[in-house]
Amino acid sequence: MHAYKAKDLERLFGLPASAVRSLARAGHIAPVKRSGRLHYSFQDLLMMRTAGALRAANISAHRINRTLRTFRATLPPGAASSARSLTALGDQIAVREGKLLWETESGQYALALDIGAAPGGIHVIERPAAAAPAAAAAAADAADEHYARAFALEETDPQGAERAYEASLKADPSHADARINLGRLLHTSGRLQEAEQLYRSAQQGEPLLAFNLGVLLEDLNREADALLAYREALALDPQFADAHFNMARLCEKAGDTKSSLRHLLAYRRLMDRQGT
Repeated sequence: MHAYKAKDLERLFGLPASAVRSLARAGHIAPVKRSGRLHYSFQDLLMMRTAGALRAANISAHRINRTLRTFRATLPPGAASSARSLTALGDQIAVREGKLLWETESGQYALALDIGAAPGGIHVIERPAAAAPAAAAAAADAADEHYARAFALEETDPQGAERAYEASLKADPSHADARINLGRLLHTSGRLQEAEQLYRSAQQGEPLLAFNLGVLLEDLNREADALLAYREALALDPQFADAHFNMARLCEKAGDTKSSLRHLLAYRRLMDRQGT
C-alpha cells in the first residue's frame, strides 16, 4: 500500500477529495490510515481510475456508485477487479471482459455487429475489425496498471518506478501521464538528454509535457528553445498560469518587455481567478 495526498489523487484520476471520500463511504475503496496519512492498495487505485474515467464521461455520481456496486458484486470469488474494466458507451456503462461487453444496467451484451441486406433476408455479420479495439483496450488497461504501480513506487524505489513507467509506455506509447512522470524522474536524476528525447517522442501534444520540456531546456541553458516549448504549452492550454509566468520571465530576460508584460498580466489574472 502507498500513501497519497488528495492533490495527487486528483491529478492522477481527476477525482476531488469529496469524490474519494464518497467512494470510501460506499465501500468501493478501503484506504488505511497510518501515521496520519491514508494508504491505498493497488485495487483501490484501479477502482479510482475506473471512477475517474466514468466521471470524465459525465456519468453522474449516483450511477457511478450503483455501477461500481454491480461491478464488484459480479466478480467471481477471489478475482481481481483488473480482470475486468468499465467503459462508457455514450450515456451507458458497460463492463469489458476479454472481447465481450455487457451493459451493467440491462445485463445485455453489447456486440460489435454489422447489419447487411442480402436477397432472401437480413444477415448479421460480425465486424472483422472487432478484435482491434479489444486489443487496444487491453493494451490501455495494461499501461494503466503499470502506471499505477510506477506511481506507487516513486518514493520508495525510483528505479523500479522508471521500469514500470517504461513498461506502461511499451504497452501504450500514447500514455501521456507515464511519459510525463518518467521524463520528470529522468530530469531530476540529471539525465537531461534522455528526458528531452522522451518528451520529444510523444505522439500527441500535452500542455504539461510541453511545459516540463521548457523547464528542462532552461536547465540546459537553451532559453530560445524553452520559449518555443512554453508557447506550445500555452497553445494547448491558454489557461496554463505557470507557462505564462515562465514566458514573462524569459521574455523580460530577452528584452521583449511588451510580451513579458502581456504574459505577466495573464498570469496574474489566472491566479486571481483561482483565489491565490
